[in-house]
Amino acid sequence: MPKITQLLFDCDNTLVLSEELAFEACAELANEMLEKHNVSDRYTGPGLMSTFVGQNFRGVVTGLQQKHGFKLSDEEVNAYVDRELGKVIETLLAKAEPCVGVMPVLEQLDKSKKYGMAVVSSSALSRVQASVKKVGQEKFFPPDHIFSAATSLPVPTTKPDPAIYLHACKIIGKEPGECVAVEDSKSGTLSAVRAGIPTIGYVGSYGGAIKQKEMAEVLKEAGVKVIMDDWSQFMDCMAQIEAM
Repeated sequence: MPKITQLLFDCDNTLVLSEELAFEACAELANEMLEKHNVSDRYTGPGLMSTFVGQNFRGVVTGLQQKHGFKLSDEEVNAYVDRELGKVIETLLAKAEPCVGVMPVLEQLDKSKKYGMAVVSSSALSRVQASVKKVGQEKFFPPDHIFSAATSLPVPTTKPDPAIYLHACKIIGKEPGECVAVEDSKSGTLSAVRAGIPTIGYVGSYGGAIKQKEMAEVLKEAGVKVIMDDWSQFMDCMAQIEAM
């Protein structure tokens, strides 16, 4: 394995406890779409999250159309995406907190300078920027090393498409094998793995031991190299990957 010189972190529920907050805002718009198209099903924030975790809102809208059999025009999709972004950013700026235990690890990594650090997210760039700024993490990441599948690419996409990871590697100037990704979702893991990046599966943001064990199996099946239950295990996880 090449020497690891770059870390690529997912944002939502990996660096910042933002996924639940975001899906609260998303559910309101999802239900509006369903009502408009005479679909009787409705979603709560947690329900929407369990179905679409790891995807950006454009991906959620695509999934809702496929699952419930209705069709939006491109203009309608773009309008919903714009509305969702405003709602989510407002909520994150008020309520977002860092994932438990991540700040000391980022401080240690920043001090050591052993690895470059970047954020690679499905979410819109302005949302990611708002999240990391709210919780005091923006100092760890160069502004041009925060990447969004929804914003940074010529054609917007979402994980599990590997495009955003491949784009990040190209911009940073690293081969995928020189990087390690940290992901908490199946779609995010598939995105990194399909890009050829060794991946740590983080399950610490899932509530309860049963759910964490369940997600650990999901992420293993998706291709993670090692499971991390808590951020205090990060250096050990890196040592395991670097020894492979």
